[in-house]
Amino acid sequence: MDRIPTQQQYVSRKTLAIKRGDSEILTRNDVQYAFLYHVFNDKTLAFTDETPGKPPAKVNFCDLYVHALYNSAKCSKVMKDKMLETPAFAVEFAKISLLTNVGRINTTMAFFPEMKTALRSYHPVPSLQKTDGNVQDAPRIKNCLKAAFLPGEQKSAPPSTPADILARAKAGHIPPTSVVNLIFVLVNYSSSLMPLHFEPDVEFVDLFLPINISSAARARAFLWMIFHYHEGPNLANPFADDHARRNLGKVPWLLRLSREEQAQENVDPPEELEWGRKMAQTRSRFLQELVAGGELDKTTRTLSGSSSHDIVDAEPSSARRSRTQQYYPSDGSRTTFHHYIPTNGGKVKSTQSMLPAVHASMRTGEHWLEHRDNYSLLHQAWHRVQNTDPLADSDDEGLDEHARLDYQRRLHVLDLIRQPSTPHFASG
Repeated sequence: MDRIPTQQQYVSRKTLAIKRGDSEILTRNDVQYAFLYHVFNDKTLAFTDETPGKPPAKVNFCDLYVHALYNSAKCSKVMKDKMLETPAFAVEFAKISLLTNVGRINTTMAFFPEMKTALRSYHPVPSLQKTDGNVQDAPRIKNCLKAAFLPGEQKSAPPSTPADILARAKAGHIPPTSVVNLIFVLVNYSSSLMPLHFEPDVEFVDLFLPINISSAARARAFLWMIFHYHEGPNLANPFADDHARRNLGKVPWLLRLSREEQAQENVDPPEELEWGRKMAQTRSRFLQELVAGGELDKTTRTLSGSSSHDIVDAEPSSARRSRTQQYYPSDGSRTTFHHYIPTNGGKVKSTQSMLPAVHASMRTGEHWLEHRDNYSLLHQAWHRVQNTDPLADSDDEGLDEHARLDYQRRLHVLDLIRQPSTPHFASG
């Protein structure tokens, strides 16, 4: 057999990763749905599954990959429960994870429309989101994949080259590594493995791209590669065809398609495109509401900034120093804590005389409700700090009287902004 490469090759994610704008649908052609269908629907019980707490058993690729994700140290309990409750969701999640595993989906993508960060873009995937489940985003999926180890790999580094994997398999360690790590390694060495297993114009990562090779043939070649390295090269490969048996070490024959034949694969049904458009509209509405909320916060910060000069003079924040301040709990005692404030010649007016009064005035909700309209921004801020759990999910918090008052004042500010002739802002 030819020499197994040991030098890692760089795989260009610029050509491998799907590139789409925010809210754009990932079509069946983008994800190569027909290829994924043939991979995950193959029923050949050929792969050794090493599930913790159970004896090794032969399973098909779908079960092998789903079990690897489920047993990952980074797979959340919510995700595990959903995978058990809805097996179809587990398969959809596995298909998207496989695309992430090979770099076809990169870590800038998310798959739920309520995603807020500007670092990622939202994409509906109609063909792989038919169940009622949140497949999260690519960074979380990648973390799950990176933690998908075999029980014996928890304390030692898994093999990182094809040669290492084959050496472990030949030594009787079956499986030699997790299927997830195996795919990472095959992608990293894709170019080096091309002369060993493929024709000159095809390599491992090409199996996931929209090329003029039959989806069924690419799926069979992929499964051949996984068996070859996961179970060992000395066993009869159940995915081999006459071409592979005549040419030892080569994948099954890769059937080429004409343009017309290629166009017949991965056709998007109208209902999937319609669902994708609806999700894009949902995303658009969410962003509009998010932007509107951001403008509201910006206006509030502008107003609060005008009042902050009563406490701290404006100054650059380039230099900072530590200052000790007294905190007054409800029992009247003092607790010292350190915090950082900007200093560059600016003068800080003392707040020590203000804090006890603020805290005392907010010890009871009744007193707050009675005098809330006359309290300053500092009073309101202190009340929110004392009565809000910073770790709680804001979506689950009820709208109390204080929050309602805050929103009323914000809306009043917006009304004033919309009136150009208004000379100044009226008091709350």
